[in-house]
Amino acid sequence: MTLMDRIMGFFGVTEEEEYEEGLEQDSSVPAKGKSNIVSLHTQKNIRLVLFEPRTFEETQEIADNLKSHRPVVVNLQRVRRDVGMKIVDFLSGTVYALGGNIQKLGPQIFICTPANVDIQGTITEILQDD
Repeated sequence: MTLMDRIMGFFGVTEEEEYEEGLEQDSSVPAKGKSNIVSLHTQKNIRLVLFEPRTFEETQEIADNLKSHRPVVVNLQRVRRDVGMKIVDFLSGTVYALGGNIQKLGPQIFICTPANVDIQGTITEILQDD
């Protein structure tokens, strides 16, 4: 079993050789050409969702978008600091359970991504001297 056979088997794609072998036994049915083209595009458009929650109760809607494989940018500037920490804790658990990622984009702004979205690069904070 080659590596390609394992990969094809993982995606549930079987080669047509087995089908062609059965056809060779019955010579009245002509064999079709072999095609190894497999489309792996499952989702063409990815929608980025923006949220500015004002209460902790809105966090479930953010998590529902992550479960639907949509990345979410969360702006926590409209909630108290303690509520913002609870929201980040909840979303951290959500993205962990989904195999995703959470990163800070700026002051009180986070991006949460499900497993189907990769984040490349980092944003560094510049600390100002007071």
